[in-house]
Amino acid sequence: MLTANAFGIDLGTNNIKIYSKADDGILCEKNMIAIENKKRVFAYGDSAYEMYEKAPSNIQVSFPLSKGVIADIRNMETLVHYFVGDLQKGSFRPAEFYIAVPTDVTEVEKRAFYDLVKDAQVKAKKIMVVEKAVADGIGMDIDVKNSQGVLIVNVGYETTEISILSLGGIVLSKKLTTGGLKLDESIRAAVRKEYSLLIGGKTAETVKMNLADLEAEGKGALVYGRDIVTGLPVEREIPTKLINESFEEHFNTIIDNVKVILERTPPELGADIYRNGIYLTGGASQVSHFAERLANGTGLKVNVAEYPMTSVALGLAKIIKDNHYKSVAYSIEGMSR
Repeated sequence: MLTANAFGIDLGTNNIKIYSKADDGILCEKNMIAIENKKRVFAYGDSAYEMYEKAPSNIQVSFPLSKGVIADIRNMETLVHYFVGDLQKGSFRPAEFYIAVPTDVTEVEKRAFYDLVKDAQVKAKKIMVVEKAVADGIGMDIDVKNSQGVLIVNVGYETTEISILSLGGIVLSKKLTTGGLKLDESIRAAVRKEYSLLIGGKTAETVKMNLADLEAEGKGALVYGRDIVTGLPVEREIPTKLINESFEEHFNTIIDNVKVILERTPPELGADIYRNGIYLTGGASQVSHFAERLANGTGLKVNVAEYPMTSVALGLAKIIKDNHYKSVAYSIEGMSR
């Protein structure tokens, strides 16, 4: 019998997603923390992001996750503690936790995800681990427990995970350090080169997210930044063509790596993938034209997730609620199923 109090946690580098069984909803906030004078929590989540690139020197705003793994365990524990506390209205009750972990990381890094929940003072009475790609598949309504080969490409903020699933497990997996952040950086570099203009990371991210709408309206992106020559703040309109061209190299990196995985896929699973196509998800997967570029580059159909940002959390929700999927979660004590 399942406890009414259960949580599914997907720690993204840019956004943290927590499913709560009690209210059957998903909290999605920026995975950021602002620390004042090196000790006091000043803000966290979306309100910390508001201060990003604007805070004075005594307030440190940072992401505790880097490239999909925990870089700052103490701050990450603090964030999990605060967010779970918010979901429980401040009173911690014993709960079960299901946490999604990237596949292509070391056993030590995987263990850190387990220890994080254990040490976050959230009254965890049971902690189960789920491979991120498996949760992704379940969240996209794919029956990952059958013998069909499934290819999932999850484009996140700092990493892209390419995984082949079959029978509830991962046959092949590859993690790239290419994601939404690299796309933001490429926008900044192109604007700097073309217009001698320095723009911030948040500005670049906003341009990236609004690109499809701007193209539909036939407009350029209006950005504010600092002119390198005069040192003064200015406003410029950046053509969408320049932005699209700046993405080219990173799109190609992901497509080339998908091809590498396909080349290593056993023929029987390859036949399934040919029939079903690629499943595309992750916060940065929605970038304008990427799905069509991936389809053209691989010759396969691309199925785009309905809820790309929260597909892992939706998968964890199903694992918590549906006994059919229970077997894909495992305890980490001995690091084996």
